[in-house]
Amino acid sequence: MSGVLGRARELTPEIAQGLGVTLAIAAATTLGKLVVPVAVQQTIDSGVRAAGGPDVTRVVTICAVAALVVLVTTGTAWIVNVRLFRATEAGLATLRNRAFRHVHDLAALTQSSERRGSLVSRVTSDVDTISTFLQTGMLVLVLSLGQVLLTTVVMVAYSWQLALVVIGCFVPLVLARHRLQRPVARAYAAVRVRMGEMLGAISETVVGADVIRAHAAEARSWRTVDAAVEAHRRQAVTAQVATATTFSAGVAVSGLVVALVVVVGTLLGVDDRLSLGELLAFLFLTQLWVGPVQATTEVLNELQNALAGWRRVVELIDTPVVVPDPPAERVAQLPPGPVAVSVEGVSYRYPGTDRAVLTDVRLQLAPGSRTAVVGETGSGKTTLSRLLTRLVDPVEGRVLLSGVDARDLPGAQLHRRVVAVPQEGFLFDVTVGENVRRGRPGATDRDALAAFDDLGLGDWVAGLPAGLDTPVGQRGERLSAGERQLVALARAHLADPDLLVLDEATSSVDPATEVRLQQALEGVLSGRTSVAIAHRLSTAEAADQVVVVADGRIVEVGPATELAVAGGPYSRLHEAWTAQRD
Repeated sequence: MSGVLGRARELTPEIAQGLGVTLAIAAATTLGKLVVPVAVQQTIDSGVRAAGGPDVTRVVTICAVAALVVLVTTGTAWIVNVRLFRATEAGLATLRNRAFRHVHDLAALTQSSERRGSLVSRVTSDVDTISTFLQTGMLVLVLSLGQVLLTTVVMVAYSWQLALVVIGCFVPLVLARHRLQRPVARAYAAVRVRMGEMLGAISETVVGADVIRAHAAEARSWRTVDAAVEAHRRQAVTAQVATATTFSAGVAVSGLVVALVVVVGTLLGVDDRLSLGELLAFLFLTQLWVGPVQATTEVLNELQNALAGWRRVVELIDTPVVVPDPPAERVAQLPPGPVAVSVEGVSYRYPGTDRAVLTDVRLQLAPGSRTAVVGETGSGKTTLSRLLTRLVDPVEGRVLLSGVDARDLPGAQLHRRVVAVPQEGFLFDVTVGENVRRGRPGATDRDALAAFDDLGLGDWVAGLPAGLDTPVGQRGERLSAGERQLVALARAHLADPDLLVLDEATSSVDPATEVRLQQALEGVLSGRTSVAIAHRLSTAEAADQVVVVADGRIVEVGPATELAVAGGPYSRLHEAWTAQRD
């Protein structure tokens, strides 16, 4: 626990700022609660049962002073809440931002190793759990501990015998707390895991709704979600049963304490060692002591849930970045102009595996050249494109961009100059124009329209229901697959990169649009280096050189016209493609 809390404090220093002042005000608030028992004792012993008869003036004075103190401490309680809320919200905002940014810093392979819903739950649900505890449970815990401490002092002042009775009854419960808390901690840690799995299953089903309907797989999908929901329900019930067991033990001991105080206090009163006012005050103090102890028991159970959330968020933030920015002393600048690419003895294998995806790859791309990479599925084409855009780093060898090792370039600089367009262009849930403008900060609608015009797509944009202001829906679902790709291409064009990597960006476009795009791309690609992962050999025929990848190695490099008649792997691909086309 201490390790998690220590790391949490490092990540959210705002929570601890001004905490000493907040605790001091909280202590003053707690003192206000002790006024009532003391006022009861003084009112009875020195007011109602005064030597010369009831002293009304004294009773009224004591009650007025007690009311004033209670009023003042009500204000201090409000101040404590406000200060605590502001500090925790500032700290949690920092935590959310750090967790969110770290998710984007993680390599694509690291992200894909954990379901997206689980990642989202760490930034949202787990942080919300922490927030609930810090803004309610922590306040109760701090005030309760202070109240128990101060109440104990007053109890001893009234009757050390009764104080020993109260404390003695709770000693066994305190000693057994660690053993009782262990299963609660394990149960709530499992609840957080089940929550992530449930969110992952639900989000996957929602995103893939069209595929599920198309394959009549609703029943199977519902069973998957139902199983995840049921697993979360069972684990949540287990955690609550553990919590109820611990809480019930506290309730039982609390009832026993009150009964013993009445019995022992009466016996002390018979022997004139305790006045009536002191006995009544002690009963009030017992409730002030027992209540916080019970509350602390419940809050400590909530703490286990919050700690489980903290642990998951800390684990996320502490997940190492496998594609980090270079240290300051190694930072280099990419020279202006089209990028020259040099791949020198690069090998790559996925983390945790021994199988090489690429082996001793060597490749030279001249500035401003157009290269098509072809090969069968699983040959390593996509991995090569990820290395060029530094979504992953090679296990051996290096990738040089205009003579600079890609690992010496900060990510922000590299991705301004090197842009990738995946096969399925992702769109944000905004308008067509805003999606395109995200390719270049500060771009206007005029710039977005110019990008479409450069691609020969101005008439397509004009034909949309609201032009650039047409909403695309979540993940671009209001547009067809081909239309989404058109927007993604326009966004990449507006970014004006010096190295453009295309994962067959025209594969989802209808034939008529493809012809128009191929013509537009002639102008778009001129003056910059481009690499296209080609699934259609028409893309390869338009390139300056073709790179053929097989079993993780480059087996051929050359112009498409020469490779087509060379009798090698490309010839066989070309023959198959020609036969299919004919």
